[in-house]
Amino acid sequence: MSQVSEIRQAASKLSIQERAELAVFLLEDLDDSPHSVSDEEVLRRRDEMASGAVTGLTMEEFRKACGR
Repeated sequence: MSQVSEIRQAASKLSIQERAELAVFLLEDLDDSPHSVSDEEVLRRRDEMASGAVTGLTMEEFRKACGR
């Protein structure tokens, strides 16, 4: 079994909170990756959602879009 498979298997046994903490750690450890979003971008997107200019995805739609 590969090291990544072992880590995935161990991570699947963590609580949701622990998995979220692990995800944050892993993402923060990446060099300037495209997941980085400025505060201004977050506020703009929040305002777009609040105004109804855009709509969000359901969890099912999100998972399908991610190939799950």
